[in-house]
Amino acid sequence: MATIGVQAMMLKDNFATDGAFETLRQVSEIGYHAVEISQIPMTPANVAELGRARTELGMDIASLSASLTTLPGRPGESLTEGFDKIVSDAKTLDTSMVRIGMLPFDAMASLDAVLEFCDATNEMAARLNDEGIGLYYHNHHIEFAKYDGTLLLDIIADRAPLMGLEIDVHWVQRGGMDPVRTLQKYGERVSMVHLKDYRIGQIPPAAFEALAAGDHAGFMAAFGSVVQFAEVGEGNLDFPSIIAVSEEIGARYLLVEQDEHYGRTPLECLQTSYDNLVALGFKHLF
Repeated sequence: MATIGVQAMMLKDNFATDGAFETLRQVSEIGYHAVEISQIPMTPANVAELGRARTELGMDIASLSASLTTLPGRPGESLTEGFDKIVSDAKTLDTSMVRIGMLPFDAMASLDAVLEFCDATNEMAARLNDEGIGLYYHNHHIEFAKYDGTLLLDIIADRAPLMGLEIDVHWVQRGGMDPVRTLQKYGERVSMVHLKDYRIGQIPPAAFEALAAGDHAGFMAAFGSVVQFAEVGEGNLDFPSIIAVSEEIGARYLLVEQDEHYGRTPLECLQTSYDNLVALGFKHLF
């Protein structure tokens, strides 16, 4: 049975100010008991507090995050430079999954660069498999560009067959694809799903003020920026169907995430997502 948890990226400021254990204590009070670690420094102190959260709170560490190589300007550890430490942390925290959060910026430059990334990640997946750990790739919207009629995500999946997938349903929708059909398509390759809603916001009053002042470009910028991240159940995605098919294909973790919070705190957003998921009948998955 799948478990609904939290993607820690949205809590990185809480981790920095309150600490890993206290942050996860607050998360567990809402009702979540699994967490994917991302953009959280894996210092000895944080690893120890994550271990404490496992022991004292029953917090399941669903997966860890790492890039393939060190990325300038991006936080986090890389598998190339920190393989042994990442494996050690995973075994310490009893997790068998590591995920790559996005395509490296330099790999976005060309299809050849993507293929080089795929070949390197497939080799890394083989090394991790030898340690009993699976490697997974998280999509955004750019993976739904087509190269000679083939979706980039299909190219990645085919070129790196040892790497599993973590499907983010918001980014699938933003890429112009259907989340349910996408989950069905990749099936057992998918062990983790990001639950993130897709909302069309209202055009703000300032945009109409800009229009009245003759600033048509300012108005159109606001017009084109109404797509928002949202709490689960506060947008337009069909989560009953998304969760049902996620269970059908055998996904292990369904992780609530929200990239922007629009004036709310991450914990407030997580509470709303929890309440809506319970109201939809999914309390048994927490």
